[in-house]
Amino acid sequence: MTTQAPEQVAARPDRRAPKRRPGRRGRIALALVVLAAAGGAAAVTMHREESGPSASKHLTRAWQLPAPAADDALVGSWLTGKLLIRASTEGGVTAYDLADGRPVWTAALPKSAGDGVTRPCAMSPALTAAGLGTVAFGKDGNSCTALAGIDTTTGTVLWTVPLTDAKHQVAMAAETYVQGDVATIVSENFLGGLDVRTGHRIWGFAPRGYYCNAYTWGGDGVVLVDDYCADDKNAFTFAAYDGATGKKLWSRTQDAHTDVAHVFSGSPLIVSEHTAGEDSVRVVAASGSSRKLAVGNTEVAPGNDSDADHSARIVDGVLVTPATTAAGAEIDAFDVATGAKLWTYPAIALATAVRPDEPVYAIAGPATEQQLVRLDPRTGAVTAVAALPAETGKQHFTAGTVYVTADGGVLELDAQGTSGGTTFAR
Repeated sequence: MTTQAPEQVAARPDRRAPKRRPGRRGRIALALVVLAAAGGAAAVTMHREESGPSASKHLTRAWQLPAPAADDALVGSWLTGKLLIRASTEGGVTAYDLADGRPVWTAALPKSAGDGVTRPCAMSPALTAAGLGTVAFGKDGNSCTALAGIDTTTGTVLWTVPLTDAKHQVAMAAETYVQGDVATIVSENFLGGLDVRTGHRIWGFAPRGYYCNAYTWGGDGVVLVDDYCADDKNAFTFAAYDGATGKKLWSRTQDAHTDVAHVFSGSPLIVSEHTAGEDSVRVVAASGSSRKLAVGNTEVAPGNDSDADHSARIVDGVLVTPATTAAGAEIDAFDVATGAKLWTYPAIALATAVRPDEPVYAIAGPATEQQLVRLDPRTGAVTAVAALPAETGKQHFTAGTVYVTADGGVLELDAQGTSGGTTFAR
């Protein structure tokens, strides 16, 4: 079904607010549209071996799918017990049978969603327990004009909500997440929560003043808002909201804006921040106070060089995340309680976990000898699991999403069409 368009609150420009700075994403001109429709301890000694244990087990390629087009860009993916659901700008949202790579269904929006609204532009990183997820669509991968709820058992589009209207005609980039049975949408036009089963409004964000500019970021279970309100005694604030209820979790006043580069985790909240004084990765307490992780000069990221990937996760109190240094790509681990860096291991990609209790897997080794390894989250101890099929005549996987299936298979989804498509080895 198609819900009614979200009720709008007219935006009132604040001419006294600071100008938008280059590179900042997720800006909302407020008063905002309201969704209303239906410090760390010292690190232990670390090592960087270019060679490690070798696996005796060898995987062979079960099937391979070419990229839909050379300019295709991966938007996101879901893995269920029997299906891979892949969303990309040129390939749409299609489910494939894990057994043989055969297409099972393709999700199609109703005509009421708008002309040309066919390209996925955002996808929730996870599904609900019932297999429901959200995908935003638009005319390209950076402009979202409709949000849809999808049942992954059949590919049925359960509902759609428009993300543009007469007052907000310019389509914007968006993020979407699910927590419980609530889907959040975070964009320059809309910020709020919907019932993932029906598309009906659960909560909508309301600005704290009349003349405000705000910047927003999302993560699983959390929404962050950095705003400037010229008509409030506390001009700058940085606040967190519960993604399921819209309840304010904490708010702190500040002297200038805070940029958020990445949200690594919603619980506990771990974010990469840029302020006037420093760049840091911080673990944020329930009160809003925070402490730094000892990342040093390493660039850590929530995914494998792609916004479509969400492989970073917390395992037994340890944040395991893809990272890059001058020496190349690696996997880093940080103690969430102390902030200490526990270990680092050279690897090409961190595997995305379907369930939180899954082991930590990564792809490591040179292009001709890549293998699946298992990493102990606390110690970094390495176990070679299986050698991957050797690639010939093309660049091997470098960026995108890797899954390890229940039967030990390795599923690789390249981020860009020029790098390849989807490969499953078992």
